Amino acid sequence: MSVPAPGSSRTEHDLLGERDVPTAAYYGVHTLRAVENFPITGTPISAYPDLVTALASVKQAAALANRDLDLLDDRKVNAIVQACEEIRAGRWHDHFVVDVIQGGAGTSTNMNANEVIANRALELLGHDKGDYKHLHPLEDVNAGQSTNDVYPTAVKVALQLAAERLLQAMDVLREAFAGKAEEFADILKMGRTQLQDAVPMTLGQEFAAYAVMLEEDRARLAEACALIREINLGGTAIGTGLNAHPNYPGLACSHLSIITGIPLAVAGDLVEATQDMGAFVQLSGVLKRIAVKLSKTCNDLRLLSCGPRAGLAEINLPPVQAGSSIMPGKVNPVIPEVVNQIAFEVIGNDVTVTFAAEAGQLQLNAFEPVIAHSLLKSIGHLSAGCLTLAERCVTGITANREHLARLVGQSIGLATALNPHIGYEQATAVAQEALTTGASVHDLVLAKGLLTQERLREILHPDNLARPHTRASAAAAVEA
Repeated sequence: MSVPAPGSSRTEHDLLGERDVPTAAYYGVHTLRAVENFPITGTPISAYPDLVTALASVKQAAALANRDLDLLDDRKVNAIVQACEEIRAGRWHDHFVVDVIQGGAGTSTNMNANEVIANRALELLGHDKGDYKHLHPLEDVNAGQSTNDVYPTAVKVALQLAAERLLQAMDVLREAFAGKAEEFADILKMGRTQLQDAVPMTLGQEFAAYAVMLEEDRARLAEACALIREINLGGTAIGTGLNAHPNYPGLACSHLSIITGIPLAVAGDLVEATQDMGAFVQLSGVLKRIAVKLSKTCNDLRLLSCGPRAGLAEINLPPVQAGSSIMPGKVNPVIPEVVNQIAFEVIGNDVTVTFAAEAGQLQLNAFEPVIAHSLLKSIGHLSAGCLTLAERCVTGITANREHLARLVGQSIGLATALNPHIGYEQATAVAQEALTTGASVHDLVLAKGLLTQERLREILHPDNLARPHTRASAAAAVEA
């Protein structure tokens, strides 16, 4: 941070002494020192608007609870509340300047919030920034609080806000896959196991599976979000509630629920809740699960579309940009590739969260800032990845119908469908001969007189190959 020019600063003090703070800055001396101490990522907490909004929401709820308990006068509370509402509306975010990764278990973030809110509230009361005798960032804005209950509560609120967008983005992608499943419902293709021909299925079934996978993961994410809605606000330093009114936790939580629209609950044991990172670990694990399955899906899309002449080429991904600076006409699967990379990052972030959660000691975990950074980054990137994959790739996928039909006709995998009708030994012999000679299973079965044309046609009907249980159930219903 540059040294302020003469006359453009105000003097503030803390336990280490006096420092000049830029007059225009809403933050104060504690934030100034944190900026100097933690030049780590270059990413300020303002890069996560949800976290800044959550901090303001917590401070607003705390002020209202302290008003209810007659611990703060209405004039101060009204100024604090208005300052918080302005921040929640998107103002003053650029004054939240401390690095997202910091020592102190989030103390610098809490100080940054206290100072910005206090200085804006002072302006609203008609006083100069830094004139803390009228309204103090620690005695008033931070009344009844500690970083150790404010910061984790704000992080949980921020994660809930971010997760709601991820749930929506996943649903957009799910609908895109479901739409393609319906479009491709009548296209027969070969399924594969271990990259070898297996048995027939429809391309619609393949895409429907991706939609189901996403819906399952949305359910797991919703479950993980329920865990992060339990907060330790009111526990203050270690969960004992020192310096907070006995009724403060319930009141603050109630106000925070109303402000955010999130159904929050005070933890049953605030000492346990202050040190336990289990909800963050659970959420991180679910994000990793989503990432792993998204990446597997993108691997499939890249494999199914590889070619266009020398690969599988069963589907076509929409071309979105030129693929090479040297090979004319080359188009690459860049959208699935970027989602793969997001997945790799999320998996790495999960390792970070795991180590940080494990490293907590006694009544506090000092490493919550890197947990927050990792989780918010993972959620944000997954949200963007889902929307990008849906809008720039999945909705534009087309199928190579004739090529798929030809592959099914040539595949020795059809022999599997004949097992119940000509026996395993005969089916194996037909498959081996087809593989050796290049003849089709269909033609060999007819040539050997193993089945009639009519019977073979019935056995190899697309519905019998791809949906035998559905067809059997329908037939049974008709007979009944």
